Amino acid sequence: MAARRYQQPKPFREGHWWWINPWQDEFKEGRLERKRKRMKVCPAETPEREARKIATELLRPMNQGLQTIGSATRFGEYVNGTYRPTVLPLMASTTQASYEGTLRKYLMPAFGDMPLRDLSTLTLQKYFSGLGSSELGGDTVLKIKEVLSAVLGNAVRYDLLIKNPLLAVQIPRTKVVNKKRQKPHITPEEFERLVDFVDEPYATMIYVAVFSGLRVSELVGLKWDDVRDDGIIVDERYCRGDWSVTKTVGSSTTIGVALSVISRIRRLKTLEVEINWGGKGAKKRIKLVRADGPEDLVFQSLRNGAPMRDGNVLRRHLRPAAIKLGIDPKKATWRSLRTSCATWMIEAGVNPKEVQHHMRHSRISTTMDICAQHVPDSQRRAVSKMMDMVESRWVQIDPSKSPTIN
Repeated sequence: MAARRYQQPKPFREGHWWWINPWQDEFKEGRLERKRKRMKVCPAETPEREARKIATELLRPMNQGLQTIGSATRFGEYVNGTYRPTVLPLMASTTQASYEGTLRKYLMPAFGDMPLRDLSTLTLQKYFSGLGSSELGGDTVLKIKEVLSAVLGNAVRYDLLIKNPLLAVQIPRTKVVNKKRQKPHITPEEFERLVDFVDEPYATMIYVAVFSGLRVSELVGLKWDDVRDDGIIVDERYCRGDWSVTKTVGSSTTIGVALSVISRIRRLKTLEVEINWGGKGAKKRIKLVRADGPEDLVFQSLRNGAPMRDGNVLRRHLRPAAIKLGIDPKKATWRSLRTSCATWMIEAGVNPKEVQHHMRHSRISTTMDICAQHVPDSQRRAVSKMMDMVESRWVQIDPSKSPTIN
């Protein structure tokens, strides 16, 4: 195809508008074609000289090479032909499923037939501003922006776009988006009751989850070679049949844990449990740890030594135990146990940056969201200290002026 030429079509008045018909590249059935495109310039009452200036500005990105040929690719074609087969497989399986759902439900219906070049900041801002008045929750809107930004960011990486137009888009300020939801966490007292009530090896899984802050996929994928005398090595995870690297590069590290955690893990090698085996109420006593080689799992399925299914452990052991003990079931989740680790560290006075390092959060804002839950308590303590100071000084000046609170 011939090289793109500088275009300066003369505007013409038709109906209530000025129009131009410039050439634009389009992909049709996998082939790049150059076609005329009818573009609205400005209202018909605008003087012709002014209409020419507006038309020149409209064509400036094309004339100055600010639009690549690849930007003619439709959003849907890019997602199906490039992003899905090239980029998504690099993500964790759970992230892939989340991104696929957002693409299928929201982004493909809205932008599938649009060329990438038409996804301007203004177009995207109108879309997200419209979501502000919809019934979608704030978390959903943020997820849509995250996925769309990832797709367009990769289009920039592969030279289909000059820049990511979503970077300047603002999310609507809604009560749902700005609302700080309390993140469930278990108290030390509830935790002690839960660990004492649940059978092994699930009790130890709960114990390690809280005192290490491991994600459940990392907990299930823990191997004996990862358990050292002074810490736990985190370098892979197992999630719903899929072995993969850790969630982020920063998540792959060695974390320090108390000696009691290491001792409790190694204690599993000495324990046996009785389980149902066969029909007619038959029982069988087996070891909790069938094999303890370097590559063998710490937490093994009781029947075949395979990796644990975190959902089954949650439904069959953790949540039923919480209900029987009168503990809020929302606190009896793997996410809640991980949050409890960070919460207890903050309550103990640990610096938030140190908490971030231990929890392996990629962003300090994630840690600060947990810290924010404790602001009201800290404020009450600060106000109480202030009142104690003021009252003590008043009493020193005039005992009769000691304030009383009704």
